[in-house]
Amino acid sequence: MLRVTVELWPGGRESGKRVIATADIARVRDGALADYEVGLKEERFGAVGAIAYVRRYPRWSASVWDLVARCIASALNDGKGRLPPRPVLPEVPVHTSADGRRYVRIQEIPEPAQTFFLAKNESSGRPCISEDPNPRACAWAHDWQDFLDGYR
Repeated sequence: MLRVTVELWPGGRESGKRVIATADIARVRDGALADYEVGLKEERFGAVGAIAYVRRYPRWSASVWDLVARCIASALNDGKGRLPPRPVLPEVPVHTSADGRRYVRIQEIPEPAQTFFLAKNESSGRPCISEDPNPRACAWAHDWQDFLDGYR
């Protein structure tokens, strides 16, 4: 079995490293044209997609990185072996309160951005927008933009 580990090194310092994702690649059929099973996991979210397969892979024909790339691509794209469409920044509407304050609704931020945004902003003040259907589940629009720009 191969295990590919993704570590985050905050500020480039190994002392603060932590594992944020893993890919487990198991050979399930041996031979010159082998079959592999792959499972992806992220530390915050658990399993990513379903178990996927790379079938009839010509062992000994390329670098191990070729196998790893094909396994990850297969797992990210329902076993089709190619990468899914490139992700784009989440489109989150910015609302304006009656008194002119700009805000976003937390529930309109898609995952996984919502979880990361909330973690990065847990100590930030948030507005209470009385006319919003969920007045306490809002965030300042500038905090959302700062998050997208990498300042939070």
